[in-house]
Amino acid sequence: MRMVDLIQKKRDGLELSKEEIQYIINGYTNDEIPDYQVSAFTMAVFFKDMTDRERADLTMAMVESGDTIDLSGIEGIKVDKHSTGGVGDTTTLVLGPLVASVGVPVAKMSGRGLGHTGGTIDKLEAVEGFHVEIENDEFIRLVNENKIAVIGQSGNLTPADKKLYSLRDVTATVNSIPLIASSIMSKKIAAGADAIVLDVKTGAGAFMKDLDDAKELAGAMVSIGNAVGRKTMAVISDMSQPLGYAIGNALEVKEAIDTLRGEGPEDLLDLCLELGSYMVYLAEKASSLEKAREMLQEAIESGKALDAFKVFLSAQGGDGSVVDHPEKLPQAKFKIELEAKEEGYVSEIVADAVGTAAMWLGAGRETKESVIDLAVGLMLNKKIGDKVEKGDSLVTIYSNQENIESVKEKLYESIKLSFEEVKAPKLIHATISK
Repeated sequence: MRMVDLIQKKRDGLELSKEEIQYIINGYTNDEIPDYQVSAFTMAVFFKDMTDRERADLTMAMVESGDTIDLSGIEGIKVDKHSTGGVGDTTTLVLGPLVASVGVPVAKMSGRGLGHTGGTIDKLEAVEGFHVEIENDEFIRLVNENKIAVIGQSGNLTPADKKLYSLRDVTATVNSIPLIASSIMSKKIAAGADAIVLDVKTGAGAFMKDLDDAKELAGAMVSIGNAVGRKTMAVISDMSQPLGYAIGNALEVKEAIDTLRGEGPEDLLDLCLELGSYMVYLAEKASSLEKAREMLQEAIESGKALDAFKVFLSAQGGDGSVVDHPEKLPQAKFKIELEAKEEGYVSEIVADAVGTAAMWLGAGRETKESVIDLAVGLMLNKKIGDKVEKGDSLVTIYSNQENIESVKEKLYESIKLSFEEVKAPKLIHATISK
């Protein structure tokens, strides 16, 4: 087998065999095939696409390139959830304890964030003492006992994907549906889940800004998951504005606590109930999505979901009392209101630009070496469609610096008003199960 022949085959739009795909992935992972040939291959995929079978084979070749997590010691069907990212995306903090509280095991492998705010682990570390450095046996024990635990990402999970992604990043081949779908699904499958629920974002603050592109990506990932024996479903949700109100680590933990208490933002709660219903249904804890949603709503109303969050935090060394006393979370020195300069209706909130403003405060990382300030961030006081009077607070800025003129300027540019009434955007655009 020669790499040049496989490049030519894909360039000409022909289908590669499972063995040929494994040859490419194994050779590249082991430094036997050079970057320039794999660059040519990814560009050929970019233009010629892949069949469903090729996509599934590419995914599994990447899974098999490194370690896989064995969750067989955990009782029940393990359901993982993945979001394609966004601004103010607090869903994991809510969903984990919520679905755990109705008996679904949540064995979550999470990472740190690069961009607007921290990743799930950064956010949880806003709770004093919380840590994810636990041995695999302890991780499995905690999930069996409490139905939830979070561990840091393994260093040798899907090494082929890490190499391929770095190469795609510098060869203009990131935006390829088969390459994106196999990248995401390889990590989820290697992490050991039996079933996967995908939250695919669309809109200005999402990676897939166009709804049709988001549907295509969701369909590709669902097809891969089901083809390799993982029950997979996808929800396409709106990210034309930030989800919820909070953007920032401690602020998002506080918002998650409010949501688990039934007092959080309506859009965040609705999305969590939608995604959670799929998780409960795939875990075979409910006979229908409607029944699953009822179980989750009851868990919030009864306080079971909030109790599950408290137990989860305490079990991993965190101060569980923050659930009842969120003032114990890191606090910013300054609280500054961004006042509306005119009246009108909020017509647009450019989600990724608002995220950038939060990052400038220190809520996220510009580079891997950046240190996050867990206390800082933004609380939106108005969302698209809301009426605004002159002088109303559009955003509350939590900062540890007094001079934040550039942040204010960025926010004014990002929040647009209209004189005419505006409808709030639809939250859930579609669901895909086949």
